[in-house]
Amino acid sequence: MSLSGPEPTDGAVPLLVGMSGASGSIYGLRLMQALQRLKVNAHMIVTAAAHRVAELELPGAMEQAQSLAGIVYADADIAAPPASGTFACAGMVIVPCSIKTLSAVANSYAEGLLARAADCILKERRRLVLVVRETPLHAGHLRLMSAATEMGAVILPPVPGFYAYPRSIEDIVDHTVGKILDQFDISHDLYRPWAGADGG
Repeated sequence: MSLSGPEPTDGAVPLLVGMSGASGSIYGLRLMQALQRLKVNAHMIVTAAAHRVAELELPGAMEQAQSLAGIVYADADIAAPPASGTFACAGMVIVPCSIKTLSAVANSYAEGLLARAADCILKERRRLVLVVRETPLHAGHLRLMSAATEMGAVILPPVPGFYAYPRSIEDIVDHTVGKILDQFDISHDLYRPWAGADGG
């Protein structure tokens, strides 16, 4: 089942945003808020675990994030449009990306729509960004990241840059959201680029 939200503002192909069951629901919410502000058409795929984690971390966040999407697809709907490589999109980001979802992507185990859509993105040679949210990491996690990278994915863990002097959790989150947008060549003002030690 798909849920329709706001109509796209410019008719552009959508950016797929997936949320899986790792800690860090705020990253998905802030990304959706940024995409709406930048007038970027976004479709969402959200797992059941992502709903559960979001409710524990930030009650109401998932509902707010989904309200900003053009379309929300159920992870169980394996016949939804993103399950095919013929679905036109600007790429895909999974934020946050759990180790389970990373494993599904790295092993082409498309049990649900989220993993299947990611697999389609890779096979069609489009940009796939995985915001893997886990620490510390053991060798198995690192091997999965290496395998996903070899397949064409970008591993983008939420690592803050303190050279920008963040003053709030929002600043720290926005740094990662800005790095995600950079991967899709989407201009933003979420953080100030490094201009050298003397400020450029």
